Amino acid sequence: MDKVKAKKHLGQHFLNDENIAQKIADSLTLEGYSRVLEIGPGMGVLTKYLLEKPTETYVIEIDTESVAYLDAHYPKLHGKIISKDFLKYNLKEVFGEEPYAIIGNFPYNISSQIVFKTLELRDQIPEFSGMFQKEVAERICEKKGSKTYGILSVLTQAFYDTEYLFTVSEHVFTPPPKVKSGVMRMRRKADYKLPCDEKLFFTVVKTAFNQRRKTLRNSLKSLNLSDNLREDSIFGLRPEQISVEDFIILTQRIAADGV
Repeated sequence: MDKVKAKKHLGQHFLNDENIAQKIADSLTLEGYSRVLEIGPGMGVLTKYLLEKPTETYVIEIDTESVAYLDAHYPKLHGKIISKDFLKYNLKEVFGEEPYAIIGNFPYNISSQIVFKTLELRDQIPEFSGMFQKEVAERICEKKGSKTYGILSVLTQAFYDTEYLFTVSEHVFTPPPKVKSGVMRMRRKADYKLPCDEKLFFTVVKTAFNQRRKTLRNSLKSLNLSDNLREDSIFGLRPEQISVEDFIILTQRIAADGV
């Protein structure tokens, strides 16, 4: 097999620029883990550079044609190709309780879901790096006050330090996507346990941004807050005006309010 045909339904756009592949691989700091999981390796343009690292590289790929190609062309991957759907597979079957980093040139159609799954697995994932649609990468790293600051920004930055690294042209892919790409990195905070009810924190953030044009006084009505709490000045703000730290404080106060 000489090459894999990109499949539209899988959102495949194969990177064909070796320098960019090298830069993405080099974005990993290799601190706090000895194993790396690449999501959606395709024909292995990024994989080959990961295999040069002093870490164990695993790949997870849903496309059977890509799996066959990788198995034929990368002997070092034998026994380390997971032919599963990352969003549905229990990775403890491979890694147990060991930490591992995640990296990839992520399919745009499921990139946000990949981040949310990473947040679920945050106890085992100290670092995450990769390529998204540019707007998604920027949103993950965005700070309060921006129209693109949202659920993904707050939930990610509650647990990870995020950094937008560089932009990638659409012309270095086969087939070329219709948008530019962006590479970003997330490094888990040293103290990533929130000083509030984490389940309630997720609920507050998602509920607030689901009606992002409204003030919190209106968007959080469904949480049945007391009139006394809702009189606080923070409830006159819209969600994009509130920092991650303030969302944590807000969650603490809502919990104390008896929700």
